[in-house]
Amino acid sequence: MTQPELFALMDKFEAGGLSRLEYEAGGARLVLEKAAQGRDTATATASVAPVCVPSAPEQTAPEQARREDGTCIKAPLVGTFYVASRPGAAPFAAPGAKLKKGEPVCLLEAMKMINQVPAPCDCEVLAVLAKDGELVGFDTPLFRIREL
Repeated sequence: MTQPELFALMDKFEAGGLSRLEYEAGGARLVLEKAAQGRDTATATASVAPVCVPSAPEQTAPEQARREDGTCIKAPLVGTFYVASRPGAAPFAAPGAKLKKGEPVCLLEAMKMINQVPAPCDCEVLAVLAKDGELVGFDTPLFRIREL
C-alpha cells in the first residue's frame, strides 16, 4: 500500500461510522481504531508498547552502519515521530540518556492522536535513528539502545 493510499484509507475511516478497522495484505497488517465517543481525539493520549529486539544480521550495508551494537526500539505504528513534547523542548531521549523502563522515548502522532512510546527496559540511548517531524512506518527503527 502506498503512502497516498494509506492516507486516503485513514481519511475515509475517520469520516465513516466504523470504530475499528483491520486490513491485511501482502504480509502487512494495519489496525485503525477510533477513540470512544465523547473524548477529544486531538488531545487523547495512548501508550503503545514498542518492540525491542536484537538487530537482524541480514541487512544492507547502510542499515548495518545504522545498527552497530545494541537493540532497536521500533515504531509500533505508522505516524509522525516527535522527539519532544513540543517544538523547542528538551528531547525525551537524547543520545547518552539513561532511561528507566516505561519512561517516554518519543511521541508518535497518528490520526490526531498522540501516542507515547515508553522505554521497554532500563536502557541507555545510543542513537536516535529517525528525524523529528518525520513520518515513520510500522517497525521503522527509531532508537538504538543498550540495556542496563
